[in-house]
Amino acid sequence: MKTQKKLSCALVLLSGLLLTGCPEQVTIAKINQDPGRYANREVAVHGKVVDSFGLFQTGVYQLDDGTGRLWVYSDRYGVPGAGADVRVAGTIVPTLTVSGRSFTNILRESERRR
Repeated sequence: MKTQKKLSCALVLLSGLLLTGCPEQVTIAKINQDPGRYANREVAVHGKVVDSFGLFQTGVYQLDDGTGRLWVYSDRYGVPGAGADVRVAGTIVPTLTVSGRSFTNILRESERRR
C-alpha cells in the first residue's frame, strides 16, 4: 500500500513538472486581438497552412485555425505545404523581416508537431 501511495505521489509531481514546461495553447484570434499581451511569450497554436514561401530550411507559412490567420517563421523545420495540418509552438515577436518582406506579430517557431 505504501509503495502504491509513493508511486501515485511521484506521478502527480511528474505531471505537474511536465505541464509547467508546455507553452500556453491559444487561438490565433486571441493573439491578433491583443498582440501586446503575447509579445515575446511562448505560445502554441494549431491550424492549417494556407500560404507559404521559403528556401531550403528557412521561410514563413501562414496558419489558419478558424479564428484568424498568423504567419509563422521557421528556420529549423522547413516550410510545410498548403493544406498541411500543423501544431506549432514558439515565441510571438512584434516584427520580423524575411526575404525583404516585413511581418508583424509573427510566431518564431521553436517546436512543431504534425
